[in-house]
Parts: sequence; structure tokens; C-alpha cells
Amino acid sequence: MNTADMMIHVQPSLDMQTRTGLEKQLLGRVGVDCAEFNHSPQPYALMVKYDPDAVEGMELLQMVRRVDPAAFMVGL
Repeated sequence: MNTADMMIHVQPSLDMQTRTGLEKQLLGRVGVDCAEFNHSPQPYALMVKYDPDAVEGMELLQMVRRVDPAAFMVGL
């Protein structure tokens, strides 16, 4: 399995319930190994570890944008 990491920046105003829902939704996607917010000190940073052979990073970003249309990928 290949692995890639990406950070997705979301609105700081997203509540904890929404953030938890995003983590669960991404973890339910085939190819995603880890999806978690860095609750401190950057609660708006969603780190995702995934298999690029199974899912494309842009697809994961689009999943997040369904909840936060302003979300964007940050280069690592």
C-alpha cells in the first residue's frame, strides 16, 4: 500500500460535532487510513493519510467541501 498525507484547512467556526462527522465520513472511505483534526493548537487543520492508488486526494477534498465549501488543501 502506498501512502500519502494531506492537510485540509476548514473554517475555524466549524463545531466539534461537524468535525467529528467529517473524520468519521473520511474514515469510512476505502483507501483512507487516518483522518483527524489537530484539535490543539490548529483546530481547523484536518490531517488525512490515504492510499493514492485507492482514492484521489481531490476526491477527499470534495467530500470535505460538501460540509465546508471554503475548505482547501494545504501543501505539506
